[in-house]
Amino acid sequence: MNKQLHIILFIYFVFSFTFAHAQKTLIPYPKNIKVNSGNITLTESFKIHTTTADNEAEYLQKSIQDIAGLDVPITDKEKPWYIFWEKEKKILLEIKKDKKWENEEAYQLEISNDHIHIQSGSAHGVFNGIITLTQLLKEHKDDLKIPKLTIKDAPKFTYRGMHLDIARHFFDVKEVKRYLDYLAAYKINTFHWHLTDDQGWRIEIKKYPKLTEVGAYRKKLPFDGNEHTYQDSLYGGYYTQEEAKEVVEYAKKLHIEVVPEIEMPGHATAALAAYPNLACTEGPFEVETTWGVFEDIYCPKEETFTFLENVIDEIVEIFPGKYIHIGGDEAPKKRWEECDYCQQLIKQQGLKDELELQSYFVKRMEKYINGKGRDIIGWDEILEGGLAPNATVMSWTGTEGAVKAAKNGNDAIMTPVSHMYFDYYQGNPASEPLAFSAELRLEKVYSFNPIPEELNKNEEKHILGLQANLWTEYIPNFQHVEYMIFPRIMAMSEVAWGTSNPDKYDEFEKRVIQNFKILGEKEINYSAAINEVSGEIKKENNALVYALSNKFGNEGIYYTTDGSTPTIDAQKYTAPIRLDKTMSIQAAYFEDDKLQSNVLKQEFKISKSTGKNISLENTLEGPYSEGGPDALVDGIFGNKNYFAKNWIGISQKDLIPTIDFGEQISFSKIQTTVLEQKGSWIHYPEGIGVYVSHDNEAFTLIHNVPREKIIETGGNIEIQVPHQNARYLKLIYKSIGEIPEGSPGAGHGAWMFVDEIAVE
Repeated sequence: MNKQLHIILFIYFVFSFTFAHAQKTLIPYPKNIKVNSGNITLTESFKIHTTTADNEAEYLQKSIQDIAGLDVPITDKEKPWYIFWEKEKKILLEIKKDKKWENEEAYQLEISNDHIHIQSGSAHGVFNGIITLTQLLKEHKDDLKIPKLTIKDAPKFTYRGMHLDIARHFFDVKEVKRYLDYLAAYKINTFHWHLTDDQGWRIEIKKYPKLTEVGAYRKKLPFDGNEHTYQDSLYGGYYTQEEAKEVVEYAKKLHIEVVPEIEMPGHATAALAAYPNLACTEGPFEVETTWGVFEDIYCPKEETFTFLENVIDEIVEIFPGKYIHIGGDEAPKKRWEECDYCQQLIKQQGLKDELELQSYFVKRMEKYINGKGRDIIGWDEILEGGLAPNATVMSWTGTEGAVKAAKNGNDAIMTPVSHMYFDYYQGNPASEPLAFSAELRLEKVYSFNPIPEELNKNEEKHILGLQANLWTEYIPNFQHVEYMIFPRIMAMSEVAWGTSNPDKYDEFEKRVIQNFKILGEKEINYSAAINEVSGEIKKENNALVYALSNKFGNEGIYYTTDGSTPTIDAQKYTAPIRLDKTMSIQAAYFEDDKLQSNVLKQEFKISKSTGKNISLENTLEGPYSEGGPDALVDGIFGNKNYFAKNWIGISQKDLIPTIDFGEQISFSKIQTTVLEQKGSWIHYPEGIGVYVSHDNEAFTLIHNVPREKIIETGGNIEIQVPHQNARYLKLIYKSIGEIPEGSPGAGHGAWMFVDEIAVE
C-alpha cells in the first residue's frame, strides 16, 4: 500500500469517526450536517454575542451553566456585526432577515476554530439552533470538546405538538413547566393543554366560580395518589388565571404555543356538576370518578351558549395563541334525542338529525371564537353532520378525518391512536406499569408517515403536522408522565421534524440509547422497553416451555422461577424453561453487571388442561385472535388491563372451545376468566355452559354459570362440579349479541373476551 493511500484512508477514518461521534445524540436529526475534522473546547473564555435574540442568549447562558458548570457572559448586543471576525472566542446569535430561509424556524449552526455561529431569520430559528448546540454539549460534557461542523436545518411541519391531560389527573404549575422543558428539548413547538373533562374542570373562570369550587374535585380513587387532595376525601386541583398566564409566559420563552382545550358538547360532567342548568336533564350530577363516555352533555339552549361564550371571553385573555381547542369528541346523542327542546331546535334550524345538531353547536361556537380573532381545533368527530368552515381537524380515530378535512379545504393535524397515543403500553404489559389497554412501541411511533397516501400535492398542504397525546387515566403522578413520554417523544419529534427514516430505525435507536445516559443524569424517569426481555410459549416434545429473548438474542438474561427479583447472581438463561409446575418467572437483561431493562414478570398456573389440544367451533377473526385457541390453555391468566394479548376476543358470536385431554381424566374444578370493559364495547357473556364427553360427539351438560354469577365474581369464575371422568371438555360462552341501550356503542355487536381454562 503506497503512502498516499495510507493518508487518504487515515483522513477517511478520522472524518468517519468524527461524523459518527457527532451524531450520537442529536434528536431530531438535522436535515443537513457536514462534520469537519477537529474540534473546539468550550471554556469560560467564550462570550455570547447577540443581535436581537436576548431571551435566547439568556437561555443559552443558563443551559451552558447547567450542562458544563461554566459562567459564559453575554456581551453588549450593540456591538457591530463584524465582531464575529475578532480574535476573542465567541458564540454569536444572529437574526439575519436579509438571507433566504426555508421557513421561519430554519437555522444554521457553524462551529469552526474558536467560533460558534447560530443564525436564522427569526428568534425561533435561533432557539432551534441553540437546542442543537445544547444536545452537542450534553454529549461532550465530559471534556467539552465539540466537533467542528456546519448544520443547515429546518422543520418539515409547522405544527409539532404534545398533549397533556390534566383533567383525569392533576399536575401543578412546576410540573407543567418541566413538561414544557421536555418539549423544548426536542424542538416541539405546541403544547395542547387538556383543561376540562368529565373528571375535572382545571381552569379558573371568574364569572363561574363553581367550576373550580365544585368541578375541580372528585371522590378519590385508589390510584389517585395523595399529591392533590382536598378535605381528605376529594382529589383534584385547578390553575388560577395568574398561574395559567405564568405557564403561557414560560412557554413563550421556549417558543411553544399553548393550545387550551375546553371540551364541548360532550365530556362536560364536571361543568354540569357545578351548573346543572346547562344539561338537558335536571341532574343532580357529580364529577365523574370513572373513565369512559357519559351520556350527559351540554344542552344546546341559549343559556348554555351564553355560558360557553363567557368562558371563552376569559380563556382568550389568558391564552394569546392562534387556536382554541373545543373538543367535540365522544358526545352521545341520547339526551338530545329525548329532549323536547333539542328536537324543536332541530326542526327550527332545518337540521336532519342530532349529528347535524352537533355541527350547529360547533359552528355557532366557531363563529364566536373566530370573532375573538382565534381559530378552533376539534377532534375528528366535528366532521359529523358537516364541518365548520374554518375549523382545523385533529384526526385521532385514524387518518380518515384528516383526509376528509384536507379534501374539504380544511387544515388537519395527525394524531391517530395507532401511532400517537402515549398512554398505551410501550413494552410488554407483563413488565410495564399499568397503562391503557393497547400497545405502542417506539419503532411504531418512528414508522409513522403523517401524509396520507390519498392526498394530492395541493391537499397535502393542509396537513399542518402531528401531535402525540398523553391521556392520564392511569398516570397519577409526574414521574409516571415522564415514563410514558420517554423515549417515545424522541421518535415523535424526529417524525415531526421530517428527518425520520424507518429503514434506518436501528440507527435512530442507537441515538435513543445514548440519550438514556443524559436522562439518567437528570433523574428523568424513562422506559427501557427497547431492552426488555420477552417470553414466548412453545411446545417441545409435547411439553410447554417458555423461551426468553430480547433484541440482543438471549445473552445477558437472568431469571428466577420463585417470584423473586432477578439479579446478576440469578440463574443465567441458556435454554427454554420447562413449564411443568405452577411458577412465577421473573427475567431481566443485564449488561456490565447492571440492570438494563424492566423486569419481565409472568405467572403460570399449570393444570390438567395446560398445553392440551383445543379446538373452536366458531372461526376467530379480527385483531383479538393472535394466540388462537391455544391461548386458552397456555397456563397464563390474561391481564385485565391489557386485552390485546393472552385473551381471545370475539364479536357477537358464542365462543365454544373443546379441550381434548388425550385420555380420560378425573377432575372436579374449572377456572376461567372473562372480561368486561363497557367503554370498549366488551361485555360479560350471558352465561357459560359446561359439557363433557367420552367420544367428542355426545356431550352432557354438567353445569351452567348464569350471568349474575359472572358479574358477582368480577369475571374470575371458579366452577365446582361433581367428580368427573371424561376425555373431552366443552364450554359454551354465550354472547349477549348487541350492546344494550345505556351502554357505549349501544346497538353495535358486543365483544366478548375470554382467557384460560384451568382444570383440576
